[in-house]
Amino acid sequence: FNQKFNFLFASTSPISENLSALKLWSNFISSIFLLVLDAPWCGHCKALVPEYAKAASMLKADGSEIRLAKVDATEEADLAQEYGVRGYPTIKFFKGGDKESPKEYSAGRQADDIINWLKKRTGPAATTLGEVAQAETMIAENEVAVIGFFKDAESEGATAFLKAAEAVDDVPFGITSNDAVFSKFEVSKDGVVLFKKFDEGRNTFDGELSKTELLAFIKANQLPLVIEFTEQTAPKIFGGEIKSHILMFVPKAADDFNDKMAEFKKASEGFKGKILFIFIDSEVDDNQRILEFFGLKKEECPAIRLITLEEEMTKYRPESEAITADNIIAFCTLFTEGKLKPHLMSQDIPEDWDKNPVRVLVGKNFEEVVFDPKKNVFVEFYAPWCGHCKQLDPIWTKLGEKYQDSADIVVAKMDSTANEIETVKVHSFPTLKFFPAGDEHKVVDYNGERTLEGFTKFLESGGKDGGAPAGEEGEEDEGIDVSTHLGLV
Repeated sequence: FNQKFNFLFASTSPISENLSALKLWSNFISSIFLLVLDAPWCGHCKALVPEYAKAASMLKADGSEIRLAKVDATEEADLAQEYGVRGYPTIKFFKGGDKESPKEYSAGRQADDIINWLKKRTGPAATTLGEVAQAETMIAENEVAVIGFFKDAESEGATAFLKAAEAVDDVPFGITSNDAVFSKFEVSKDGVVLFKKFDEGRNTFDGELSKTELLAFIKANQLPLVIEFTEQTAPKIFGGEIKSHILMFVPKAADDFNDKMAEFKKASEGFKGKILFIFIDSEVDDNQRILEFFGLKKEECPAIRLITLEEEMTKYRPESEAITADNIIAFCTLFTEGKLKPHLMSQDIPEDWDKNPVRVLVGKNFEEVVFDPKKNVFVEFYAPWCGHCKQLDPIWTKLGEKYQDSADIVVAKMDSTANEIETVKVHSFPTLKFFPAGDEHKVVDYNGERTLEGFTKFLESGGKDGGAPAGEEGEEDEGIDVSTHLGLV
């Protein structure tokens, strides 16, 4: 590390720049600390700053030996590369002098999330609660808390509870054998209770006391039935195990907002643990690209959409736009039964789509053009706002001009924020794919240099020089990842 590093040494003040880099490194590597690699222009990083400083102050007040630190990764490119920084902020956890393989921070970005995660990494998975006051404090100070009530702390049930506690990063766990605590919370036998500051207030576990069953119980109950998408909740929403999300885009300032929310929440009750119900304020500037991703404009809201975040992101649109509990329940039921078809966006085919050197593709003409058995088609899948796409544009235009009069080579582009294809999944911008002539409908990912010479060699070699090996997906490039752009990670 060098003196450009800005450390939060368990306080909100940076260490003096007069300390040598070697001394800084030796002080930190011998301790337990969390390191944020950020960028000064990153909105997510700016939002993290006050919460990170708050967590540092809380640790200092508790006399903790854990240190928090941060570094401008745009200034320290070598460090960023060493620790695999692909987006901002990247957060790493160092313990016991191991700087070769730090753990990835995996919880939320509020001070309590940070503290709870660090406690799990540096202490027991569950805090022993020997008095009623300790249990009350844990419940009062956390949005969600899980307490195991076991007369015998060495029992099989207690052991399973502790294993579940070790597997959950963003929720504090407590365990008690104290009769007074049992009595205070009206628990008469061994069991587990999840306490929360929303919805029912508490959930009592009634299944088999196993790690698997407990984790499923916590997953189903730790988030509100309906949760708002914000900078703070995004990590919990997209980092959770529920990968099917129904979204209601609605302006919070609307006169009928509460009515819409009541219908949405009523519908959510039957899909707990299966589908996450999320509402997004369609008037917030930071949410406009999410609307764009679903092909929506704020003038079209309120609106409902459903998305799965498994290996592929698949979107669904209800037939009826009316936001009622009955309509939403019917829509979600069709989804859970596997009876919905994906919703694929497409613009209308431009009248002059084939008049310029680079052909313009949309969803409605894509397959007809790229799967023409007599044509070799090279396509750029881009986003209008993507800086990497803008840099590529003049080169792509020159490539189109070079092959404008070719009998069998077509250079094309498609705006993937407004057009979607079932056979092609775009994960980052720009994505470059080659569709060789023939009836096999083959697809070759381009992995070569983004230069006119590189593209030319690729096309002249029939998609071999610069293409991914047969049967393999192309490597993810340095372009903008779709989920990162949307704030999904």
